Amino acid sequence: MMSDLELLLKESIVKSSALGGGCIAYTGYLLTESGRELVVKKNSTTQMAIKEANGLNELRKSGVIRIPEVVHADEQLLILEFIREGSRPGSFFSDFGRQLAQLHKYSSGAYGFYEDNYIGSTPQLNRPEGEEKSNWATYYFNKRLLYQYELAEKNGFVDRTFKDLFRHLESCLPDILKGSEEAPSLLHGDLWGGNFIVGTDGVPVLIDPAVYYGHREAELAMTHLFGGFDHLFYEAYNAEWPLKPGYQQREAVYTLYHVLNHLNIFGTSYRSQALALMQQYG
Repeated sequence: MMSDLELLLKESIVKSSALGGGCIAYTGYLLTESGRELVVKKNSTTQMAIKEANGLNELRKSGVIRIPEVVHADEQLLILEFIREGSRPGSFFSDFGRQLAQLHKYSSGAYGFYEDNYIGSTPQLNRPEGEEKSNWATYYFNKRLLYQYELAEKNGFVDRTFKDLFRHLESCLPDILKGSEEAPSLLHGDLWGGNFIVGTDGVPVLIDPAVYYGHREAELAMTHLFGGFDHLFYEAYNAEWPLKPGYQQREAVYTLYHVLNHLNIFGTSYRSQALALMQQYG
């Protein structure tokens, strides 16, 4: 008797095994009788698979960087093209930096995305309202920082010092971001070292996105969070599309979103880092 997966794929599965690296969903490898190699991800959170599929499909629209093809997505199951990993050629990070800059040139008429999705296991609010569609500072505060702050408050991580620093940051955020205004860029949204792989042909491949249209500086800040990428990546990115002056002073406010998210997921070990980032502005 064929399994539900085999009925869905319309062919037999000749090999299956678990894949490492997934902390939110079960991730497995499938080989079908026709030779197709697939990744299957089973989520316990309703809609997470569909959100990831929609994000991958949005990234594929740019046509500038390799994204796994979505084979199937429903409320709890995602099936993707399996991409075998290879070794990094000497040009890998230069190619990656240039391609990410090209991805960021793919734009939209408004900040945000047509649906909310997830940043790790945390809901990520994307749908803009009113001024948020065209004002990046308003969008970023309301849909990124404020949501995470209120979640941290609910989780018991916010004391008077934390609150005062956050409210000060709210008051000066428009001035911090002034002069960096740009059209919305298509962002992977969660770009760290664990969310890209190297294909057997040596090309970069993006996986596990938290897609939305935002300021590209937010993406670059995330790449620095856990030690950063090779310097060739940043040199190639800036050669393709230079960042505006003052990025170094703005980076901490973008890093804060992800640190607050880690605080809310993993607990108090990230609290001091969140405080230090806010203290840079007051």
